Amino acid sequence: MNELINKDSEWIIHFMGSLDRLLDSFEHLTVNYRPTLNGERFFTDKEVSARLKVSRRTLQDYRNEGRIAYIQLGGKILYRESDIERMLADSYHAAYRLTGT
Repeated sequence: MNELINKDSEWIIHFMGSLDRLLDSFEHLTVNYRPTLNGERFFTDKEVSARLKVSRRTLQDYRNEGRIAYIQLGGKILYRESDIERMLADSYHAAYRLTGT
């Protein structure tokens, strides 16, 4: 037990690896953290278009057609996460043809 602990010791290498993983996890959490307002998260049109893989112009069409709810504050458009989820659920069409056997 009277070993000299240096940067090449197995314990230090394992400890530093654990710290690196912890730091990576913390950075991931802080990058993806979205504060809530009354339990609701809000997204910009840029974020929604990236998540839905549609153009921002398509989102404007959805707003104009009343397909998606939104909030407009000045020139900024915001979408509630629950409204996006509702729009996706309302647009869901189950498969009507069975495959296999």
